[in-house]
Amino acid sequence: MFPTPSTKTAQLALDTIQQVPREGIPSWLLNVMEHAAIERLAGVLPGDYRKDPEEVYLKFQQSIGTCLLDQWIPLNPLTIGSTGFEEDAKTRNTATTGAEQIMCDGIPIDSPESVVEHMERFVFPAIRQAITGFDVSRRVKEIVKSETALQHRLGPAILKSGYDFVSFPTLAYYTYGYANYFQAYALYPEVIETHFSLQADLALLNNRAAARAYIEAGLPPLFRLDHDMADSHGLLVRPDTLDKLWLPHFARCLEPLLHTDVGLIWHCDGNLMQMVPRLLEVGIRGFQGFQYEDGMDYERICRMKTKAGESLVIIAGVSVTRTLPHGTPSAIRREMAWLVENGPKTGLFLGASSSITPGVPWENLVTLVEGLKYYQTQHCG
Repeated sequence: MFPTPSTKTAQLALDTIQQVPREGIPSWLLNVMEHAAIERLAGVLPGDYRKDPEEVYLKFQQSIGTCLLDQWIPLNPLTIGSTGFEEDAKTRNTATTGAEQIMCDGIPIDSPESVVEHMERFVFPAIRQAITGFDVSRRVKEIVKSETALQHRLGPAILKSGYDFVSFPTLAYYTYGYANYFQAYALYPEVIETHFSLQADLALLNNRAAARAYIEAGLPPLFRLDHDMADSHGLLVRPDTLDKLWLPHFARCLEPLLHTDVGLIWHCDGNLMQMVPRLLEVGIRGFQGFQYEDGMDYERICRMKTKAGESLVIIAGVSVTRTLPHGTPSAIRREMAWLVENGPKTGLFLGASSSITPGVPWENLVTLVEGLKYYQTQHCG
């Protein structure tokens, strides 16, 4: 069984997930990327993060008062230097980062037709084989073991919620590159839908296991779905094509979880406003990660209701592209107050809108952390 929360901060997080009225707003994890800032906030010596990244990252989360953590990414800041992203062999020249030639199983991906060829020759058979060999009971045990181990690793003050063990169909631009994949999406919709359908068939089996894990082990009933489907201008594909090709398969593979008390929330990157009502109609119960400057209407979203007519679960954050790097401490305090004023009365978490890159002024980071701790103890109803 998943350990029962035994501290005020973890209980505050669980009560907020379950939308129990409480005094105080719990904080969600901060993913600060600048090593010196992590070390300062963790109270360790300069250089300690690279020596022992997992331990220092954990001390950092504990020291800033994190109540809820879903994604455990202690090594993520290692990709960042003092001035920004540092390429290595794993991140350089991938399908979406400037590869001169994309190769998949010996097939050069240089046209929409090559995308189709690779899917039909390699991807579809592999998914069908995975479906045939899927063991639901074994998957239940894997999920419970992983989530319970992470909760013990985090300690009693931080509640671990779900992030990477629920599956659903995704756009495959990360495999084939944007140009070739989206040309295939436009020219060969029947092949793309077959891909979505097969992904959903496999995801359905996985999600039956996930639903059992939640029920049998008593996992905290929150899961964040994460797949980038928009940029700053809007959706990457026309919404009517998503309605036809993707949404029915997305909905059916989530059915096992939609019949439980697990709140599925969606990570928002870019301007996802056209997707918001569609996701709510499926049964999504909330959102995280708002790029306000790209057109995400926070106030309007927070007034929306779930399919069952309930308030949303919202993980709101101070803007990492505008307010934190370019604002002042007073601007950060104003933005946090605005998030609280316009957020749901139950089901609200506070943090940053995404990862916090190097260059954010120290006084701004301190103001953010102080604000998170302040709202944990204040009546904001």
